[in-house]
Amino acid sequence: MTVTIATLGFPRIGPRRELKFALEKFWSGRIGEAELQEAASGLRTAAWARQKALGADWLPSNDFSLYDHVLDTSVMLGAIPSRYGAADGVTDLATYFAMARGTTGEDAGCGHSHGSVTAGEMTKWFDTNYHYIVPEIEPDRKLALGRLKVVEEYREAQAQGYETRPVLLGPVTWLSLAKGHGIDPFDLLDEVLGLYRVILGHLAHAGAEWVQIDEPILVTDLSEQQRAAFTRAYAALQRSGPKLMLTTYFGGLEDNLALATALPVQGLHVDLVRAPGQLDAVLRAAPKDLLLSLGVIDGRNVWRADLDAVLERVAPIAASRDVVLAPSCSLLHVPVDLTLEPRLDAEVKQWLAFAVQKVEELAVLKRALNEGRDSVAGPLAAAAEAAANRKVSPRIHDAAVQARVAQATPDMRERRSGHAERARAQAGLLDLPPFPTTTIGSFPQTAEVRHARAEHNRGNLDDAGYQQFLREETERAIRWQEDVGLDMLVHGEFERNDMVQYFGEQLAGFAFTVNGWVQSYGSRCVRPPILFGDVRRTHPMTVDWWRFAQGLTDKPVKGMLTGPVTILNWSFVRDDQPREASCRQIAFAIRDEVLDLEAAGCRAIQIDEAALREGLPLRKRDWQPYLDWAVDCFRLSAAGVADGTQIHTHMCYSEFNDILPSIGAMDTDVISIETARSRMELLEAFAKYRYPSAIGPGVYDIHSARVPGEAEMVELMRLAQQHLRPEQLWVNPDCGLKTRKWHEVKPAIEAMVAAARTLRAA
Repeated sequence: MTVTIATLGFPRIGPRRELKFALEKFWSGRIGEAELQEAASGLRTAAWARQKALGADWLPSNDFSLYDHVLDTSVMLGAIPSRYGAADGVTDLATYFAMARGTTGEDAGCGHSHGSVTAGEMTKWFDTNYHYIVPEIEPDRKLALGRLKVVEEYREAQAQGYETRPVLLGPVTWLSLAKGHGIDPFDLLDEVLGLYRVILGHLAHAGAEWVQIDEPILVTDLSEQQRAAFTRAYAALQRSGPKLMLTTYFGGLEDNLALATALPVQGLHVDLVRAPGQLDAVLRAAPKDLLLSLGVIDGRNVWRADLDAVLERVAPIAASRDVVLAPSCSLLHVPVDLTLEPRLDAEVKQWLAFAVQKVEELAVLKRALNEGRDSVAGPLAAAAEAAANRKVSPRIHDAAVQARVAQATPDMRERRSGHAERARAQAGLLDLPPFPTTTIGSFPQTAEVRHARAEHNRGNLDDAGYQQFLREETERAIRWQEDVGLDMLVHGEFERNDMVQYFGEQLAGFAFTVNGWVQSYGSRCVRPPILFGDVRRTHPMTVDWWRFAQGLTDKPVKGMLTGPVTILNWSFVRDDQPREASCRQIAFAIRDEVLDLEAAGCRAIQIDEAALREGLPLRKRDWQPYLDWAVDCFRLSAAGVADGTQIHTHMCYSEFNDILPSIGAMDTDVISIETARSRMELLEAFAKYRYPSAIGPGVYDIHSARVPGEAEMVELMRLAQQHLRPEQLWVNPDCGLKTRKWHEVKPAIEAMVAAARTLRAA
């Protein structure tokens, strides 16, 4: 029996974010399409070479994307909404990026004009922080085969001497994620399957023996329609050419196991990190001739694996059948290479593994199983020593933090009065007009801001000079907001590198990287903090900047915080205690900051929980326990303030309809949400739920360079008034403005303020 190792996908961005910089140069017109494609090709080649050198037997192709693999699939199938003007099945790079980012007219670097069009809806990829572009299916648009990128990249690897296993997003998952405009996406199942059969035929003709076909929807609660679609789909695809490795991840198959193992495929990948308990059931159900791929290395977190424990589990299996060992999912979700972290604390560093190190772990496992443990005695001993050290390190456990959490009382989670009484108290203190205007928090992180931060980090700009620069940027932002007529101001967050990292850097229990970047969407990359120990606040984190900003204006300035659930979900979280326990520790740290802001005179405090919905388990039976502790942690962070202090929260790019009771239970005074791309669809659910608090539905899609006008925003707010009372409504962008340019932000916010004035005059 033979053990081989596979990678299901490798980080696209490059070790030093080379893809990000190439994309942004292309979008700004500094390079052309040829240069962009050359950079992309170089990243693909480097990834194949590296994985091969590390010992991977199965290399992926088509795991690379210029923006998003779900969008790639939509383009491949010709699912291009009519507003982009492309002929059926035909697209170019300008159209591709128009679907991803929207347009303002002339697309820099492409030379094509699409007018001003909105981007596709963006939401989270299952329960990760990766965003995908939602497929749109229109009843009058026939699907047609577009660019066969999957074939092109297979041939590209082949020409360089790399035999790869092309990766395709499975048809049932793609249809499950799609949004139909007046049509059920599954009505197009046969049409989609016809295109997949052609694609697989092209791959077979090119020489592909295997295709990895990703169906993560199999780890969720399936409808009968989806179950029937799986049976129909794989019956249709089984004779299309290459062998199929049906790939599942992010959870266990559970009640879908019999369905998955009955499908006419030649391989099955299962996630044994998220769902270790499914192994015995999978072994019982899997036919002997089904090649099993076991996801034994965590593809979503950064902790080094306990290799001895993995060997103990898989050795008996490897003795009786051929197996493939792999990460639990694509390595898209972790940084590229731990060796690029010279500043990381040495003790913490020994506990970690990034993408490169995870493939190395797989290679050690393979050799131990094929050649015996003595052949890798050194690496196994090092892994065991790191695991043992981590368990007993005094860096991890803080008795004072644990005691404080244990002493929490129910009244800590309760506001002093109900919403109506609080609203009256806040109205008297804040004196805001109808349809009050505000922004979500951040203003553009310009090249000058980033340069000053970099120079300060390098030691070329001293603390006093950096602080003076930040004060000047903050004052400019306050003065501009006053001039444009915003009602509730923000300080702009120029001192912050990231909404989670900034707080984690000031809390005990977190470690940070220099090059630990992970793709969030397109060119947007984040460096998630590494939460390795008990969390506590050591000093006030935001009070001085709020006090400085408020001292510049008579208008109210919001205090800006990131909530405990979002800090948790956007960090690499310790795996040696329940996530709930870590979240409560963070909640106490944020509670301390909230009370200090209030004591300083702050009367509006925004606690962003952009990731609350993202953390929702994939199985509905597990939703309520998660929501209970997530809401409890938010309330613990927010509920200590007086009635007159207005608590805001912000959530974006998620579906909230099915968790509205829990959002209501957060008991905020104002919530701002993303609604511009979906034209206020979400508000219908808030209306049916009779959401009692104020709502700021986004009227400006900040993830697009497109600048909307006043009339468009007024129209969106008129739609909002079909669902909510005028006195409930705030006017704001979808999200923070950090990633935009000032020349885009200023006219958009001016139009937004004008729209609010038009609404007040009606």
